[in-house]
Amino acid sequence: MIGKRTNNYLQTGKTGGVTCPACFLLFIAFVLVAACNKSGKRSEHDRHVGSIYNKELYLSDMEGMLPEGITGEDSTVIINTYVRYWMREMALLHEAEQNIPTDLNIEKLVTDYRSSLIKNNYEKIVVNRLLDSTVTKEQLLEFYDKNKEQYQLETPILRCRFIKALRKAPDAEKAQDWWNSSKPSDFADLSRWCSKHAAVHHLQDSSWHKVEEIAAYMPQGALTVDNVDNRRDFIQRDDDFVYYFKLLELVRKKELAPLSYMESQARKVILHKRKTQLLEELKDKLYQEAVRKKNVQLYE
Repeated sequence: MIGKRTNNYLQTGKTGGVTCPACFLLFIAFVLVAACNKSGKRSEHDRHVGSIYNKELYLSDMEGMLPEGITGEDSTVIINTYVRYWMREMALLHEAEQNIPTDLNIEKLVTDYRSSLIKNNYEKIVVNRLLDSTVTKEQLLEFYDKNKEQYQLETPILRCRFIKALRKAPDAEKAQDWWNSSKPSDFADLSRWCSKHAAVHHLQDSSWHKVEEIAAYMPQGALTVDNVDNRRDFIQRDDDFVYYFKLLELVRKKELAPLSYMESQARKVILHKRKTQLLEELKDKLYQEAVRKKNVQLYE
């Protein structure tokens, strides 16, 4: 059974919280399920747990809210919380119903919204089934050549290697030797060390960052838009941390962003254009089919 007595579901005074966090999340997921009365006959054993104005709430409206194995106490708390929420929502709905503007065509809004949902759902099905989501390097380069003038940088960006680690981290001296080494094996050791001990590390040579993003991890003034060109390779310490920085490439403000920096955005634009073209071609095809079947009439 869910709860002990119907009148226990409508406790007043304390708001009470759901003792089980997972139960509360589950209850939220179903919080609008019973916003309106269910149609059809109800079981004679169905319990009436509340009403406000002309709206009724039954236990069956909350079917599926309670997970298996929940305690009676937790189920009662969930129901109590839901009923209080439902009553407040229905009070607002009642007031809104009393103040519907005379020029508001509810039926048209509902019809338009339903049509939009159906159309959008079908478009998703078509796109998932037919859209070619592969973007080749050649296509990216072609897009970049045609549009690169639009991607002028508003702030400098850089490729770099950067580490922030506690000064007292294990093997800190070895880390500095690995940092200064040019051996691939030492770089591999440094990467493994960073994974275990670094507070922050960026060692992927192909990744681009705004100067401010890297500077935010350092002491104020250690790295800025103005001094980055002169601080290409340094190790700096403060009371707690040691900072390793090596500039690999800098692209200044107002220069053109490299393709590798804007690649993700370029892919999105290319795919969006493909999607738009696919749907426009589908609309035209379906329209021509309707014309061929003589299902189109124009009235003058």
